[in-house]
Amino acid sequence: MDRVTAFPGAGHMPAPAPLSHPVQQLNRVDRDPNAPAWRPAPRFWWRRAVVLVPAVLTTGTLAWVFADWLSDGGMWWLEWVLLALVTVTFFWIALSVGTATLGLVCHLMRRHARGHAIAPLNVALLVPIYNEDTAEVFGNACAMMMALRGNKSAHRFELFILSDTQDAEIALAERRAFDTLRAALPPDLLVWYRRRTRNTERKVGNIKDWITGWGAAYDAMLVLDADSLMSAEAIASLADEMGADPTAGLVQSAPMVIGSDTIFGRMQQFSAAVYGTLLNEGLAGWTGSEGNYWGHNAIIRTRAFADCAGLPRMPSRSGKGGLILSHDFVEAGLLRRAGWAVRFVPDITGSYEEPPATLIDYALRDRRWCHGNLQHLRLLGTRGFHAVSRFHLFHGAMSYLLSPAWFGLLVIWALLGNGPDSVITYFSAENPLYPVWPEMSRVNSALILVFMYGMLLAPKLMGALALGLGEVRIARFGGAGRFALSLVVEILLSILFAPIMMVQQVVAVLRTIIGIRPIWSPQARKGGDYSLGTVAKFHALETVSGALLWIGMAAGVVSPWLLPIAVSLVAAVPLSMLSGRRMGRLMATPEMIEPPAIVLLAQRHREMFRAAGTPPLAAE
Repeated sequence: MDRVTAFPGAGHMPAPAPLSHPVQQLNRVDRDPNAPAWRPAPRFWWRRAVVLVPAVLTTGTLAWVFADWLSDGGMWWLEWVLLALVTVTFFWIALSVGTATLGLVCHLMRRHARGHAIAPLNVALLVPIYNEDTAEVFGNACAMMMALRGNKSAHRFELFILSDTQDAEIALAERRAFDTLRAALPPDLLVWYRRRTRNTERKVGNIKDWITGWGAAYDAMLVLDADSLMSAEAIASLADEMGADPTAGLVQSAPMVIGSDTIFGRMQQFSAAVYGTLLNEGLAGWTGSEGNYWGHNAIIRTRAFADCAGLPRMPSRSGKGGLILSHDFVEAGLLRRAGWAVRFVPDITGSYEEPPATLIDYALRDRRWCHGNLQHLRLLGTRGFHAVSRFHLFHGAMSYLLSPAWFGLLVIWALLGNGPDSVITYFSAENPLYPVWPEMSRVNSALILVFMYGMLLAPKLMGALALGLGEVRIARFGGAGRFALSLVVEILLSILFAPIMMVQQVVAVLRTIIGIRPIWSPQARKGGDYSLGTVAKFHALETVSGALLWIGMAAGVVSPWLLPIAVSLVAAVPLSMLSGRRMGRLMATPEMIEPPAIVLLAQRHREMFRAAGTPPLAAE
């Protein structure tokens, strides 16, 4: 075990309280004897049916319409491929609409009453870091502890900064920042710091090191990311949820994205504030006690996690496999397998994180996440996993595999073109195997596009509608006029960026398949400073694809209905450069217009740490 303090002296970590954290077996069922006996509420199965059945029926209807249209003259293999791609891609759209619809119902029927006594907990706030901006990390930590001091909670909180930093200069900055933190906080607020000299097994190993060294002294651990920020009320509410529910092994909050002033970051913030609420409510509504874990801003019962969620290596024929990279989904599945509830509570407000600031930063993060999520396909056969836990794993993989499916649809639609003038006809006019494609009139094309776009936009429109029915009023977005303009701008930008992000996810999937491992480096949270040459190289595939579509449309052999996608792809470089530009008050969120107290407090403390000699981390 590698548990090394970065600098000499006592008091940087509490007295050891070791806790066993055994590695779990994926090929056998495991039940935790300490998990309390309980039955999941039957209402969640009804809710799952309410979401899944309409999605299946809608998808089946669309598939039947397409099959009827394509079967005119017989079904060729390419027509079967087209039908399969349409069915697969549309199901997930329909599922998203169903989840948002359930979310709207749950939003209107929400109940805030908690009917159980709350057991006081000893909670450790864990902040794993790796070569991060020191002032940002320690400023947030200081703000959260100061806020907790004024909160009348029955729980006891201590904060641990668990460093895996390998850069000697940043490690020295962390030491100075910790000295500043200890001096700034009253002595009754306990904060600790530990740095590993070798970051074995990355974040999983970092948390494991804390559990096996000090975990036995704490009832629960609230895991944060380097950019996480939570209000005292949010932290206390998570502890209350766990203290009131002895069956809960993990309670996940719904972090809101804040802190970005770039166009791309602002899009994500506005989208989460307006549309994310219903999707979160719907997800919580049908997952119930089989929720998921997103790796941060969640409270976990320490002993349950230690006993039941020790991660093995990936299954491998050669013996020792690689690390499970997207570990959080798997840890949630292991907890649920062992008999603990995993709950998602989206109505806890005051939980925050930062979004990627530019399109390239988002794509680079996606490459790492794609590699981890595609691993989940090899873990679907884990013994004892609940069906919903398996669905979370499958959904995580499909969120990336859908992009190649969409890309395949794009290619086939481009090849079909305009009936007799299509690319296939041009190159295969004398081929006896050439299928007789049914003619798609302009009316049919328009109706299909309107239907597909309508389903894509439905969750957004329902989210905007829900604002008038909930606690967050449109006035908090800057007024009705600014909100309406922001809504239109966000939708237009989403349409422009979507094809580029689709191609980037195709690249991410292909890189994973051929074995190119992503570099797990610190995220450029404020946005990387990318030159025009770097951006042009990064988006070369999109630019070439868009140019080919333009050439095909100009020649009359590619469907003109692909014009919006062609515009986006050929403009990938300027759009990517635009994504990192700073902007004013458009697409503002309530947290921007009236910053929460914890955000203002964190900003002040970050400046304090910068003034104390912890300069910002240079963007790569």
